[in-house]
Amino acid sequence: MAASPSTARAINDRSALRLLQDEGPLTATQLKTLTGLSRPTVADLVERLQGSGLVHVVGESGAERRGPNAKLYGIVADRAHLAALDVRTRSVSVTVADLLGTTLAEASVPVGDDGGGTDGAVERAVALLERTVAEAGADRLHSVAVGAPGLIDPATGELRDSSGLPAWHRRLVAVLQERLPAHVLVENETNLAAVAELREGAARDRADFVLLWLGQGVGAAVVLGGRLRRGASGGAGEIGFLPVPGTSGLPSATGCDGGFHELACSAAVASLAAAHGLDPADALTSGHGPFLDALARRLAVGAAAVVSVLDPGCVVLAGETGHAGGPGLAARVEAGLAALSPLRTEVRATALGDAAVLRGALLRARDAAQEELFP
Repeated sequence: MAASPSTARAINDRSALRLLQDEGPLTATQLKTLTGLSRPTVADLVERLQGSGLVHVVGESGAERRGPNAKLYGIVADRAHLAALDVRTRSVSVTVADLLGTTLAEASVPVGDDGGGTDGAVERAVALLERTVAEAGADRLHSVAVGAPGLIDPATGELRDSSGLPAWHRRLVAVLQERLPAHVLVENETNLAAVAELREGAARDRADFVLLWLGQGVGAAVVLGGRLRRGASGGAGEIGFLPVPGTSGLPSATGCDGGFHELACSAAVASLAAAHGLDPADALTSGHGPFLDALARRLAVGAAAVVSVLDPGCVVLAGETGHAGGPGLAARVEAGLAALSPLRTEVRATALGDAAVLRGALLRARDAAQEELFP
């Protein structure tokens, strides 16, 4: 059954807005070529989008045709302002951007439960956001996305209670929702890093991959068919609990000691470096072959378990260890993985490094804003 005129207009408008978002600014002729729509239809949708305040003329281009210069149309970037927060165990980083994703201001501060308890930590984090919003000149935030360690309940979208998380993490999200006239979203930090690598980073050419987060905690994000997979309880990728050889025992429902976490967390990497006579602060960049080989063998064990189940074809190493180890560590893990699994798997280093979580949160906030603002 053919779409109604109003439905067809909505589809055309959304298609044009996405093109302007991703490839703009564009002329009407370029929109016609990219959308396949007729010239009158494009003229109507441009007029309609201008009237809605979503699109405006940003300049002129004389290269497309003879005669008068063609107008260039672009998204009204300040139609909505967005904020992204990367919440770590003892710090918070904030980025404020416009609807195009252009960073307007950013800042970070150490935050913890000391010196004021949970309420004090929450207030410092909220104050950081308020200062950064003011510095950006953003009158009103439309969407705020928070990246945090821990599980997100797929039914409620809330950060689940966990004994391993500071109490101020869960309280922060609630306070932001109470105080801000904005959509406040929370997502697992590893999942956000994967979203960023998928759309702008190391996995841009991959519809299937697994991102291994290697830092103070260890986790994974699963992307299949270009979509993030969270699992029935939001716990897909909790590989810190994965039973593997070479640990002191087995993990339990209340702790990941004995799991892959014991081999791959930042504390374990530091201990391995010390055992090789290296300063943990620069071991990953030292080029010390025996240490990197030993670490790669550990990481390949966890990666092999994931690959044998999902066969993603690609693994991205992220977090502080993946970032610092870079392509050299990734190549060693790929070789170790090839020895453990018959499934051919490419291993890549993160392309976004420390910025991956914030960038993923910003993309999540932008998607939320566009879902409401774009017809």
